[in-house]
Amino acid sequence: MKYFVFILFGALLMCQPLTAQFKENPIINLENKDKKFLNYGYFLGFNQYDFKFDYTNDRGTNLTDILVDKSMGFNVGLIGEMNINEFVDIRFEPGLHYTSRTLGFPGFDNTDEGRRNAFREVKSTYINFPILLKLSTRRFGNWKPFLIGGFSRTLNLGSNETSLDDNLAGTFRMKKWVNNYEMGFGIDFYLEYFKFTPSIRGVFAINDELVRDKDANSPWTGNVDAMRSRGLFINFTFE
Repeated sequence: MKYFVFILFGALLMCQPLTAQFKENPIINLENKDKKFLNYGYFLGFNQYDFKFDYTNDRGTNLTDILVDKSMGFNVGLIGEMNINEFVDIRFEPGLHYTSRTLGFPGFDNTDEGRRNAFREVKSTYINFPILLKLSTRRFGNWKPFLIGGFSRTLNLGSNETSLDDNLAGTFRMKKWVNNYEMGFGIDFYLEYFKFTPSIRGVFAINDELVRDKDANSPWTGNVDAMRSRGLFINFTFE
């Protein structure tokens, strides 16, 4: 979490054209930018995905929970924006998100085989299709804060959903399609030639993503009632 905050605020503080926009009487850039009905752009960014597990019984202690070792991934995608008025926009942001997580399962011994069975690396390449509502304040010189939120449907290219192998053979399986809700905030900066926008967004899966093993008492999936992704994005948008 702290790495994302450092990246975002480091970009704001180190980029002189951005900090200049907070001057009391700046030269107004791109004065008619928000009057266009359709706007286009692209985004680059970082992500960190986690899993939230619900269990079929109350374990009573975190010592037996499935542990998630998170890593930083990246985002890239396109933007299509429909301007409703000065304060409301509807956005479509199809993107490619890559991430990796390592799961640690309890109950295995400390032998070589036990250590191999206790961990599963989950590499995911997501294609995300969000429809978002952007609610902005009035423009202050060359910057304008906003809130954004909506729903998305995500295709997990690394799901292994149709694989005949399960965890007994070393294959961790997830559902191919996931429904999410998203919410976040950011600031539009109107530079001389384009609009630059740093933003932070949370993404939360709605449906259970786990594909169970064939064995109902599997040590990997037997006690899991639901598994849902949740992610944190920092995106940098250019329009």
